[in-house]
Amino acid sequence: MELGTIEREIHIEASPDVVFEVVSSPDHLKEWWPDDASYDPVPGSSGEIVFGDRDAGGAVMAFTVVEAIPPRTFTFRWTHPVGETAATGNSLLVTFDLTPSRGGTLLKMTETGFREMGWEAAVLEQQYKEHSTGWDFYLPRLVPYIATLS
Repeated sequence: MELGTIEREIHIEASPDVVFEVVSSPDHLKEWWPDDASYDPVPGSSGEIVFGDRDAGGAVMAFTVVEAIPPRTFTFRWTHPVGETAATGNSLLVTFDLTPSRGGTLLKMTETGFREMGWEAAVLEQQYKEHSTGWDFYLPRLVPYIATLS
């Protein structure tokens, strides 16, 4: 197993404009992925996403927007230590590429940077598997959520 890149594709029955808004806006993001999100969806913006209840030990993850090109691409870094600048070696890079397809949108998600984190082999494998399983769970939630918006 390569453990370097996670790639997923999903077709969504909505325009790239709508899908871009849902994958880039913190208000929409928290409806299908984290439990909470706060950041500005513009390049250079830093914030956080939260899985679970922040006050009950939930996971608070640093989040930095790298690129936002409506309605085609939204890229961010996450998992870097809070207070540190996101960079190769301390964070993972996620890109959502959106392409018009069959009257809707083909969303391609790519997450990279696992090997660059410097984790020992067992941690690398665990993190890769957790993220792979996570995307398998969360990405399909886009379809029913976006259906509620029309």
